[in-house]
Amino acid sequence: MTMAGTRGSWRTASRLARMAAAGSLLVALAVSAAPTASTADPSVSIATTIDGTAVADSTTSNPVTLRPDQDANIDIEVTNDGDATVTLRAVRLTGVVTGLTFFSYQTSVNLDVAPGQTTHLRYSLDLNGLDGQATGLIPARLSVTDANHHVVGSQSFVSDVRGSLASVYGLFGLALLGITFLAIAGVLWAVATHRMPRNRWRRGVRFLTVGFGLGLVMVFTLSALRVWVPSTGRWAVTVFGFAVVFFVIGYLTPTPSGDDDEELDESEFLGDEAPVAAAVPAPPAPPAPPVPPAPPVAPVPPVAPVDGEVP
Repeated sequence: MTMAGTRGSWRTASRLARMAAAGSLLVALAVSAAPTASTADPSVSIATTIDGTAVADSTTSNPVTLRPDQDANIDIEVTNDGDATVTLRAVRLTGVVTGLTFFSYQTSVNLDVAPGQTTHLRYSLDLNGLDGQATGLIPARLSVTDANHHVVGSQSFVSDVRGSLASVYGLFGLALLGITFLAIAGVLWAVATHRMPRNRWRRGVRFLTVGFGLGLVMVFTLSALRVWVPSTGRWAVTVFGFAVVFFVIGYLTPTPSGDDDEELDESEFLGDEAPVAAAVPAPPAPPAPPVPPAPPVAPVPPVAPVDGEVP
């Protein structure tokens, strides 16, 4: 591969990485801004235990363990302080990180809770398949819904999923790591070859995508290693903190020198190399029409002498 082809491949990979990071940023902003499910009936409260552990007391150091090879024994205490009977039709267990659902289980139930009554809903949940869905410390939520699929009550807790790195959660983190590596390589190559944009804001945006990717990689890595729980506030502060720091670094980098930087920046949005129009030869001039020959000049006849004049 020629040097120009290698340079074009790196630039293409860098652009794809920046586009992927920007797309991830938009998705994260959309899901984080989406409204969360709220309790439809505030008069209903629930208290849940899973395998004897109260979910309300779960923390990073004392999470609720979910094992793919074992059933989870769930006990939900439902209290109805309202004036009408509440009918429960389903229990939903979900794990959500950065607004994305990585595991979800729903169990159909049929339980009527009369006004002023407290009752228990007990069942075993088969967690088969959890091994391929997630791993590590993940924010989880258990919700009960009525016949109209409205959330009646819910509880958030810290779950320790004993899954595999080859799960969807692990592969998603590895994909983020690869995209971030390409973004870093593209920025380093541009800095080393003095091909960063001359505009400070554009340089800041180039570095911002790297910071955003590094923030997401840290969130998923620390979660998979069971170091912390990526709650909504924590992951948002981490990701956007990295993004802001790297934007400032890019903004403050020295302006590259050279006359071809602006031309390179514009060509980044068009392709690896801006096509150069081939020189088209001018069409030959049409031949001049032949000049017709001049007509022959008629000879002048001699003048006859006049009488008395000497010729």
